[in-house]
Amino acid sequence: MAPVVPSSQPWVEKYRPKQVKDVAHQDEVVRVLTNTLETTNCPHMLFYGPPGTGKTTTALAIAHELFGPELYKSRVLELNASDDRGINVVRTKIKDFAAVAVGSGGRQGGHPCPPYKIIILDEADSMTEDAQNALRRTMETYSKVTRFFFICNYISRIIEPLASRCAKFRFKPLSEDVMSSRIVHICREEGLNLDSEAFSTLSSISQGDLRRAITYLQGAARLFGSSISAKDLISVSGVIPQDAVQALLASCRSGDFELANKEVSNVISEGYPVSQMLSQLFEVIVEANDISDEQKARICKRLAEADKCLVDGADEYLQLMDVASNTMRALCNMPMEFSYE
Repeated sequence: MAPVVPSSQPWVEKYRPKQVKDVAHQDEVVRVLTNTLETTNCPHMLFYGPPGTGKTTTALAIAHELFGPELYKSRVLELNASDDRGINVVRTKIKDFAAVAVGSGGRQGGHPCPPYKIIILDEADSMTEDAQNALRRTMETYSKVTRFFFICNYISRIIEPLASRCAKFRFKPLSEDVMSSRIVHICREEGLNLDSEAFSTLSSISQGDLRRAITYLQGAARLFGSSISAKDLISVSGVIPQDAVQALLASCRSGDFELANKEVSNVISEGYPVSQMLSQLFEVIVEANDISDEQKARICKRLAEADKCLVDGADEYLQLMDVASNTMRALCNMPMEFSYE
């Protein structure tokens, strides 16, 4: 008998919930959608919230539960940001799919199979305003035979006429408890051992994003085997070790420019992304109890300016050096501007 080949499928897909009731932590959403499955009375829907909280999973799950495997391909059209969704696609492909009438054949194989189709537009906030405007008339004209599911991270980027036509559902970032219970299930299935520190580390570095947490866990399992520590998770996540962040902050507290320059050079030579360093430095400074509010404000203002400069393509060393020197001035109560008199 041939040996069992371990599944090469990404764990994110392997453990993706197949039913609406299995979606974690989104209780209000699950309750409303469960009722939708029972009555088959489904409005246009808008799912919004941070990445990795179950928006796409929920939309796919409800579509699969409504139509089953046989009718799914003919009744559901899924488009995301990698597909062309300009105004021409809205006027042709989406409109043509929405216009086709469907029969009301009733239940098939235990699935309700309601007499309408579903169009899932993932990452809808990346659609142009013109394309969104072109959808307005399509939604109204074909509302008897088509339902739209919009999925986005930022509801503010969906034009108001579209948002007002949909039932809105906000997906919350997952709490540490919910994330841990899901990770424990995966660890049990995959035969992994994580200590309590590793669980809390995984939760903090993934910031409520379960997809990211599962990806980090699979990466660590591939590299370090079945016993995974907090240090292993940090090494695969790209998060800068807390020692490096504290060393940079300590050099700024010292008031010694040469020491600060040395720490900045160490960060650059280690290849740590400076944008990530700014983000972690921000968290440490905001949570510090021995830094006054005025000092925090001065430092955070400079962090924001440096982050914008990095987005615009500025040199990483110069920006981090600027942040370090401004942080040093704030912490050592030096004047922010030098006088040249």
